[in-house]
Amino acid sequence: MYLRPDEVAKVLEKAGFEVDVVTPKTYGYRRADHYVYVNREARLGRTALVIHPTLKERSQNFAEPTSDLKTCDHYKEFPLYLASDNQEHYGIPHGFSSRIVLERYLCSMFG
Repeated sequence: MYLRPDEVAKVLEKAGFEVDVVTPKTYGYRRADHYVYVNREARLGRTALVIHPTLKERSQNFAEPTSDLKTCDHYKEFPLYLASDNQEHYGIPHGFSSRIVLERYLCSMFG
């Protein structure tokens, strides 16, 4: 069982991330130069946290992505997914089984 999007959002806020944008599909969070999204459509939490694609390799040292990528037209801070005709941006989705695991991940990735 994964943390739901609202639970992920609370952990992000506790870790010092600030809400930058809210859409029907996402919450965008910023802390210093770092940007992440909470996928509000991830009802079971499997893809609740979406990180920038350039962090994929580094992130694999701390957590396995739950899929190769997640596209959404609301991920405006992330690059466009050029392999699709849709004008969607993409990131790397993660799911976490507990708040403690997510807190450790955030600390390892973002200090």
